[in-house]
Amino acid sequence: MASSGFRLSCSLAGHQMDVRGLATTLFPVGAFVSVSRDRSARVWVPNSPNRGFTERHCMNGHSNFVSCVCIIAPNDTYPRGLIVTGGNDHNICVFTLDSPAPLYILKGHKNTVCSLSAGKFGTLLSGSWDTTSKVWLNEKCLMTLQGHTAAVWAVKILPEQGFMLTGSADKTIKMWKAGRCERSFTGHNDCVRGLAILNELEFLSCSNDATIRRWQISGQCLHIYYGHTNYIYCLSVFPNGEDFVTAGEDRSLRIWKDGECTQTIRLPAQSIWSCCVLDNGDVVVGSSDGIIRVFTEAEERTATAEEIQTYENELSSATIDPKTGDLGDININELPGREHLDEPGTREGQTRLIRVGDSVHAYQWSVDGRWLKIGDVVGSSGGTQKTSGKVLYEGKEFDYVFTIDINEGGPSMKLPYNITDDPWLVAHNFLQKNDLNPMFLDQVANFIIENTKGHTLGSTGTGVSDPFTGSGRYIPGTGLGTGGTSGVDPFTGSGRYVPGTVPSNLAPSAGGDPFTGGNAYVSADGHAVTIPSNPYFPKKDPVTFDQANIIQIIGKLKELNERTSAEQKLAEDDLQVLEKFLSVVSTPSAPETPTPQQLEILWKAAQWPEDIVFPVLDILRLAMRHPAVNEHFCSENYSTQFSNYLLNKINLQGKPANQMLVLRTVCNCFSSPSYGSKLMMSLRETVLSQAIEMRSTSNKNVHIALSTLILNYAVNLHAGNDIEGKANCLSIISVAIEALQDYEAIFRLLVALGTIISNDLNALQLAQSLGVDSQIRKYSSVSDPAKVGDCCRFVLKVL
Repeated sequence: MASSGFRLSCSLAGHQMDVRGLATTLFPVGAFVSVSRDRSARVWVPNSPNRGFTERHCMNGHSNFVSCVCIIAPNDTYPRGLIVTGGNDHNICVFTLDSPAPLYILKGHKNTVCSLSAGKFGTLLSGSWDTTSKVWLNEKCLMTLQGHTAAVWAVKILPEQGFMLTGSADKTIKMWKAGRCERSFTGHNDCVRGLAILNELEFLSCSNDATIRRWQISGQCLHIYYGHTNYIYCLSVFPNGEDFVTAGEDRSLRIWKDGECTQTIRLPAQSIWSCCVLDNGDVVVGSSDGIIRVFTEAEERTATAEEIQTYENELSSATIDPKTGDLGDININELPGREHLDEPGTREGQTRLIRVGDSVHAYQWSVDGRWLKIGDVVGSSGGTQKTSGKVLYEGKEFDYVFTIDINEGGPSMKLPYNITDDPWLVAHNFLQKNDLNPMFLDQVANFIIENTKGHTLGSTGTGVSDPFTGSGRYIPGTGLGTGGTSGVDPFTGSGRYVPGTVPSNLAPSAGGDPFTGGNAYVSADGHAVTIPSNPYFPKKDPVTFDQANIIQIIGKLKELNERTSAEQKLAEDDLQVLEKFLSVVSTPSAPETPTPQQLEILWKAAQWPEDIVFPVLDILRLAMRHPAVNEHFCSENYSTQFSNYLLNKINLQGKPANQMLVLRTVCNCFSSPSYGSKLMMSLRETVLSQAIEMRSTSNKNVHIALSTLILNYAVNLHAGNDIEGKANCLSIISVAIEALQDYEAIFRLLVALGTIISNDLNALQLAQSLGVDSQIRKYSSVSDPAKVGDCCRFVLKVL
């Protein structure tokens, strides 16, 4: 038997204020959680058989209203999952299914937490009015996603590939991978309020612009759905992964099937804040009247005739503000009487206005083929719409009654105004009445002036812009908007010194390991030995770049010295000093210590122009392995000047040779735990964020230097408990693996990944949630070089 549409199943009273969020639970089966402005969260479990729900228990932990909720899936520690709530107190509370008090509280946001989403392995994503999103795991904030310029109203973690979505009041949606913004989706004309996942490649968004959009993760908007006439606050997808429901400020819940709105359900409350779909296909709705209502297509779960009649009585006695619905302009003298209801409707959801004496009643053609009264059309607060154009508010007539959303997630506020009033006095009274900060006085007064400009007495403005959000509250009828490696010197054209190359007489033997610089492990009879244990990670010591041809470096230094300006040119004596210096630092373990004069001349030469400085950088790279040089440049006296120099050189505009050599220099800084390593760790976020941009170059030597730098950070982070640092490093590894192709660079990234996740459950779970296993799996079959495939398989085994 075909479905006759959704009908009321039950109404649940318990919350004292607006129900702002809903989420289905896995245990008990068929249950859900609600959160409210009354500062509580409540678990509702289904009665048997099919007769409504019972409140199981109430959870309290927030000091202000609760605005969002999600469920963390079951794991070994919490086999029935966890309940997570976010609130206006800036906190996130995490509850077990049975406890009324929080298991723990996550702190870090600086404003209301208004959206939550849970992913694999307990990963949690939160969005806040502070314009950021945060990624959490096991009571720790792993990373902060920054990029939006206004409140983050909606967040979702995609089921695969490690992607995260955030929707904001800045009208954009951003997709993040490993902490970096991969793409921005633009198209909505107002705040993005909700997100829902359809499948691995598509998702939905809803907005204050009263539209729903269907997107591909590639960035394409596949479809725009129209139907709502005001803000859409939330949406939820049916179990079939295709159909969905939406709810919003026009008092309606709408059912969308096969791309069409097939049913409009009006509710006796102004704001329909939240909705979710249960596993059995029933729809749960939370609204501004504090009541939770469940709607069903199943006849056996439909409410009794008495319950439905009670609901319809509530609906018929509700009041409707014509400026927040889809009723259009109303002239009571032109409206028909009750006889108009004898004619059947032409479509489900169709609305008719009927004049009854001096009142206006609104009726809707319901899915079961009858006219259902959905309320009395009044002014903004119970007054009747008058033919004079005036609006009644709290018993008085006004030329304007603006609807103001101050972006605090609460019910909209009304701002009444007559043209004869002083806008500054009206603004003052509005702020005082609603307990708002007096600093907004100019903002509200200017809003009134701007939105009443040019209108005559008695007219009502439509193109209003909310003074707090900057966005226009949708008014029906305003129109919905719709370096190469050949050996040729790239700088001089000659074929002599190329930075980073190894002269033939110094090249490693066939058995040399390009990763460690040592020989491969062989047995006594000369045959390679297969080592069954993991020889690659966790790596305990940093990797440095040690090989060099001193004669060629000095030769190029002297050649380029002739090109410098007079004030930068080194004297012959200075060149001899540098040559002596290079011989000293080429063997870090030698007892001889560089002199202050040598260090001063090196630093002077390091200021050479970009196109000729590379041999000096090569000397600096070698010198940083010497303890005395490392201490000189990385200790307090020189560290700021030295670090600024390096950061200035790590940029995409630099020469490939300089890019490679400065990355190698930073790598070699790690040779000293007390100085260089300490300095580079203090600059970790800045260095890595700039260095990862080098992934877009085509020079494989730059890529190898970049991957080595990442590895050295992983080595230093491995021994500590800096989970945020590890999260940042994992993010960089994930981005680099996507971009780099050279097998040596990939190998070093695999070692870095294995090092980070070894012996650290938090880091392991984060790597799993980022989907790095799918990123690296293709390298498990690489046999040349064999170490790439071997290392990859070891990492996958850990994951």
